[in-house]
Amino acid sequence: MSKHQTPPTADTVSTTDNPTVSGTASGVTFVGEDLHLGYDGADGLVVEGESLAAAPGQVTALVGPNGSGKSTLLKGLADQLDPEAGTVTLDGREIHDLDQKELAQQLGLLTQENTAPETLTVEKLVAHGRYPHRGFFDGLTDEDVAAIEEAIDLAGVDHLRERTLTSLSGGQKQLVWIAMALAQETDVLLLDEPTTFLDLHHQLEVMEILETLRDESDMTIVVVLHDIQQAARHADYMVALADGTVQARGSPADVVTEDLLATVFGIDARVTDTPNGPQITPLQPLHDADGADPHATF
Repeated sequence: MSKHQTPPTADTVSTTDNPTVSGTASGVTFVGEDLHLGYDGADGLVVEGESLAAAPGQVTALVGPNGSGKSTLLKGLADQLDPEAGTVTLDGREIHDLDQKELAQQLGLLTQENTAPETLTVEKLVAHGRYPHRGFFDGLTDEDVAAIEEAIDLAGVDHLRERTLTSLSGGQKQLVWIAMALAQETDVLLLDEPTTFLDLHHQLEVMEILETLRDESDMTIVVVLHDIQQAARHADYMVALADGTVQARGSPADVVTEDLLATVFGIDARVTDTPNGPQITPLQPLHDADGADPHATF
């Protein structure tokens, strides 16, 4: 987890882009505007002039095919990638005006590349989430201990607390990393594909945690999800990207349409409204006139 983090978004989008952002009674708003993002040594930008406004008490999901720019956008928002242009603001303040410790107290990030000594116990790893709230040589306070216990309880890993990381399955490790992020007690939490490579049981556990945070706090959550069906069921607000450009944004019912699945994901599918959100039934891949996959990335 990085001590210094930021968010990305796009041109011509303000807090009214997500109508629930403005007029929120509590919680903080998280906005990236006119973000231009790319990588050193790469030709051109991956994301060019896109914006995003994430509301407190909501799960905002970024979706799109491989290579669409969703993880790049999250890295820009998380201050893992310096934008060539554009701004990211947290509760109206540009994140670059915050020192690293102050930012880490407000913005948490869970990436796909989490590393820690495999001999570390679960409890000690979760305790590392308290680093923004402590001095370098300070011991754990009562407040720290309470935050650690709450995070362990919410992530459902109490039975693992004495286990070392090397003894855990992939799904168990992911829950433990989420517990560490929760112990950080931030206003904003960003997650990059937290359910990828997990079995269905652990996927549902991860999404239940995010739903609990949404329902019981004003935390602002932005999550990259590989599974659009998962996003359609669990997110309050969705942003669909292709080729670094936002193709649609809004509620799952507004975003998840048969036309979007065809143009963005390259599939023929049927979408059915259900009490749990749009239900997607994939039928077949779509190909261009030459029979090639129009969404292939190399």
